[in-house]
Amino acid sequence: MLSKYDEFPVHQASRPFAHIPSTDLSWDDGYYFGVFSAEHQVFLLTGMRINPNADMVGGYAIINIAGRQYSVRFSRCWRQQIDTVIGPLSYEFVEPMKSIRLKLEANDSALSFDILWTGVAPAFEEDHHVAETRGRITTDQTRYSQPGVASGVIRLGDKLYDVAPGSWSGARDHSWGLYADRKPLGGHHEWLPPRAVPAVPRALRFWTLFEAGDWSGFFHIHESPTGEQLKMNDVFGSPFEGKLFNGWNGPVVTLSAARHELRFRPGTRIFDGGTIHLTDEQGRAWTQHFEVAAPPWVVQTMGYTQGSWKDGGTMHTYHGNETLVMEWDDFDFSLQPFDYLPYQPRNGRGASSAEVLASFGLGSGDKIHGVEFLVRTELVAPDGSRHRGQGQVENFIHGRFDPYGFE
Repeated sequence: MLSKYDEFPVHQASRPFAHIPSTDLSWDDGYYFGVFSAEHQVFLLTGMRINPNADMVGGYAIINIAGRQYSVRFSRCWRQQIDTVIGPLSYEFVEPMKSIRLKLEANDSALSFDILWTGVAPAFEEDHHVAETRGRITTDQTRYSQPGVASGVIRLGDKLYDVAPGSWSGARDHSWGLYADRKPLGGHHEWLPPRAVPAVPRALRFWTLFEAGDWSGFFHIHESPTGEQLKMNDVFGSPFEGKLFNGWNGPVVTLSAARHELRFRPGTRIFDGGTIHLTDEQGRAWTQHFEVAAPPWVVQTMGYTQGSWKDGGTMHTYHGNETLVMEWDDFDFSLQPFDYLPYQPRNGRGASSAEVLASFGLGSGDKIHGVEFLVRTELVAPDGSRHRGQGQVENFIHGRFDPYGFE
């Protein structure tokens, strides 16, 4: 079938855009947008993910206010309307790669918004993500990330937020290809030979997008249990990369190395702040300080994971109506870590609680915490100038990590 995108001479396969060059149920394409204010302790996030081989598109709109997290999820079949619209949720690309209108029209839930998300610097194309197991490619993905600002309005019940640059910033990414097994549609490893143990497992991930005065930027760090930054056979792969931008037309600084001094809430692995020492490709030293501004938001309510939908499924699974399904929930995550219980499967669909917890490396008695942090930040340039702002940090540590004494 043809779609409006077939009008443009940008095809990279011999078939129309409605078809993709893969039959893997883990192949998908989609967006994440963040809009946040450290001053107000508010983080709004929204995203869509298209799974063309399942003929599904799923989305979410979530607001976290100092730990209270209100989540709305959306789902429909994809090919009946090949467009970035799911019921009341829509994205309009006013100026591609720079200006996007994010809109959630008034609906039966308490959340709505009308936001113009605007990039403050070019998007950063990350190193290609690739991984394999037993000769099969399991990750083969392109991703770009971009810092921004936002303007517009957000409403949650009777509370209205006026969003404007200066006090509100933004982050976003867009990725497509194979990322990871999309259970319950795939990943039936119980019927396959055991996966090979990675030569170097990833223990630390630190990812950030930020806006700080004249400067903005992106970088991520991945380290082994001993704290080494090495190429790894996993969904992220690259040890370290990033850039600092001085607006759209100012200097661009390519980063070449990073070391960190992170702090964690006592007795937990919950990021509390810290300092990153950066070196650019000219050998100059940059320093960035981070302070967490609010409890982290929790990814499990987005819809990606088994049991995040109330029928036990995910944004990639069918929820009983081809045109539109919406649901929402309201949680208090102000105190973390906490006990997590995913929604249970109905009529034999989805996954059990034990299976979902196991997919996170958790046992039935383990607690979880959020890994997505709203931060205040200060970037110190080589000339000593200081640039203050805010950003998003994704930080988690799996298993043993010697630099901070985690077993």
